Amino acid sequence: MAYNLDDKLVIAISSRALFDLEEENTIFDKEGLESYYAHQLENLNQPLKKESAFRFVQNLLMINKTFDNKLIEVIILSRNNAATGLRIGRSIEHYALEIERTGWTAGTPVARYLKAFKVDLFLSAHTQDVEEAIRTGVAAATILPHTPVASKESETVKIAFDGDAVIFGDESEKIYQENGLDAFIAHERKHAKNPLSKGPFFKFLKIISEIQDKFPMESSPIRTALVTARSFSTHERVLGTLQGWGVRVDEAFFQGGVQKYEVVKAFGADIFFDDQDTHLKETSKETPSAKVPYKQ
Repeated sequence: MAYNLDDKLVIAISSRALFDLEEENTIFDKEGLESYYAHQLENLNQPLKKESAFRFVQNLLMINKTFDNKLIEVIILSRNNAATGLRIGRSIEHYALEIERTGWTAGTPVARYLKAFKVDLFLSAHTQDVEEAIRTGVAAATILPHTPVASKESETVKIAFDGDAVIFGDESEKIYQENGLDAFIAHERKHAKNPLSKGPFFKFLKIISEIQDKFPMESSPIRTALVTARSFSTHERVLGTLQGWGVRVDEAFFQGGVQKYEVVKAFGADIFFDDQDTHLKETSKETPSAKVPYKQ
């Protein structure tokens, strides 16, 4: 019987989002493909260092230990050649990550294969692939490099999200950008009873909520937080929309324009998704962070 991915939460991740390949990419840029492959083969038994998304993936896979049938599927989808996959595979084994499916496209855009693997979330260091994934309706984000990554496993995965242009659509964000804060607040109060549109991460959050519903609320292995620059004066539309969708966030912070990084750090997020560089620049110093392309 064929293995079915339809009933899983499927995360596709590029090799550079999971492992530190900066040295290898420098060799590729300066010396070419043959030197790059030679370096990988010469260091085949040298495990790669962890990159920004490692902790998120590691802790997410821990959830599978609770069930006989896996809930979470992590797939490596990489622009690298399959030969490079030898070292990636050794590193996966070294860290005891339960990753059984990979794809190596040798430079072909990865995004075209996401639907074939039933992917719900795609994380990559390659912005072009991320933007294409968003256009095809898959939640995707560019993982930011050089984040200190803790190796400690945890029984709880903590995921923090921005609101507008991430969980929700970007219509309200555009009003703020084009007409300013007062116009934004007036618009949100006027439409407080009208639900916000669905953003690129709506489906991902919905699937997470379905997993959370399998557990008592106090013992769910996934905990979520909404960390938004909105002020509390616009909270009614946000919370009403989430309630109408039948999804929950465990914690919600209406920052009112205050920088988000301290709250994200205090929450202990394994990963934080936002569309604004001004917030990600600070959060990525201590928290694995990923940029969601602003939906035009």
